[in-house]
Amino acid sequence: MEKLKTFVKESYDEMTNKVSWPKYRQLQNSSVLVLVASLIFALVIGIIDLGFENAMKWYYENF
Repeated sequence: MEKLKTFVKESYDEMTNKVSWPKYRQLQNSSVLVLVASLIFALVIGIIDLGFENAMKWYYENF
């Protein structure tokens, strides 16, 4: 039980005093960046998928 108490105390100390938390504005900018990058990535994958789908349809219709 003593080990658990020590762990909780040390974890709390580390989270409050040693971790550098980002400012709200920085966190917001990072979130927007991740959202935009995800949308671009999804769009690229969608275009590749559409190209393969059309290539396979063309292949199976002609051969």
